[in-house]
This record gives sequence, C-alpha cells and structure tokens, in this order.
Amino acid sequence: MSKKVVSVWTSIPFWRRSAAWVTGFASILLIWLTFDSMDQISMGTDADLKAGVTKRVPGPTVINYKITYEMDTKRGHEVPVIGEKEKFFGRDDWTEEEAAELLHLGKLGSQAKNCMNCHTLLGNGAYYAPDLTKSWLDPAWGPNGSYLGMTNSATKEEAMSKFLQNPSQYPTHQRMMPNLGITEKEAMGLVAFLKHMSSIDTNGFPRNFARMSTDGVTGAIHGK
Repeated sequence: MSKKVVSVWTSIPFWRRSAAWVTGFASILLIWLTFDSMDQISMGTDADLKAGVTKRVPGPTVINYKITYEMDTKRGHEVPVIGEKEKFFGRDDWTEEEAAELLHLGKLGSQAKNCMNCHTLLGNGAYYAPDLTKSWLDPAWGPNGSYLGMTNSATKEEAMSKFLQNPSQYPTHQRMMPNLGITEKEAMGLVAFLKHMSSIDTNGFPRNFARMSTDGVTGAIHGK
C-alpha cells in the first residue's frame, strides 16, 4: 500500500515550527535593536566632546562649541558638526554641571510655557508655528541675519534671548508669538536648550529645514 503524500503547505507541524522560528528571530532582532537604540540615544559627555568623539546626542557642554549644519553626501542629508570653541553668553568654559543645569532649566521652561502647543521639537508638538528642532542653525539669527540688528544684539544667543523675553517688540512672522512672561534667566536656559537640540543628529529631521536665506523673510524660523 502506497504512503499518502501530504503537501508541506498543509502540514500543521511545518507551520508550528515556522511560527516558532519566526517568533524567535523577531525576538532576538527586537532585543538587538533595543540595545543598539539605547546606545545611540545615550547622551555623550564633556570628555567625548574634548576628545572629538561624535555622539548623536552630545553632552550638555556642547554649548561651549560652534555648531554647523553640513551635508553628508554618504547619508544624503545635512548633519550637525561640532566645531571649535565658541562663547555662549560670554563664556566657553561652562562646566558639565553648569551646562546640564542650564539645559534642564530650558527644558522645564519649554514645558512650563507650553512651547509645543504651537511649535514642534523632535517631532513632538504642533505645526502652527515653526519647528524649533534646528532653530539655532537658522542663519537668520547669524551675523548676516536680520535679528541681530532688529534686537540690537551682538550675538545670536543675545538676540534669541531678547526675542523670547519680548516677542511682541520684534514682529517677524505673520503668526506673532505671544508674550509668555519669559524672564532673562528662563530665556538663557531656553536658548541653551535650543542650541543643544540643534546639535542632536536627527537623521536630517525636520526634512523641510534647510539653511535658508538671510533676508529676514524666508528661513526655517519663518516656516518657509
């Protein structure tokens, strides 16, 4: 008597073994991705910055350095590049503790003032106002931009601080930012927070951000 041939596609043991293998492989892949992501999003240290070690999330003392946004042809988008020392509110020797405290103040300030009710940070928030993830890199705040003259400031951080404290004095956008009662100290923390935010390698996010013109009309901060 001949043995009946059963197709493998209708074999219940085959599908049981396949399910077990697929589940096992997916679990191992998920665990590996979890540890890989944790390593990549871990904040760097001051020692990393001094040694020139590139971290996706640099340490708080990155505020002591110049940050630029440069095209990475291999990756196909621009990435933050940490340069030489650069004074921030008159200093380029903020200690790790001081810088971390300033960033923490800025983070709390952004939450207390509900910045993300209108703005976006790292993909979170609203799209009513411009994305702030790379706002520090907008050349409109730079030496050839319009904000230094408008706010009668000598530096980018000073201009941003003055704007945050008195946005109604500097009408720069169709959608005016309300006066949120931000103090000088809070503004300093917020600017530090934004500078650190701009140093994070976000794989080219936000996609619509680019180094804009310095005509005071177009640019990431203007949402154009």
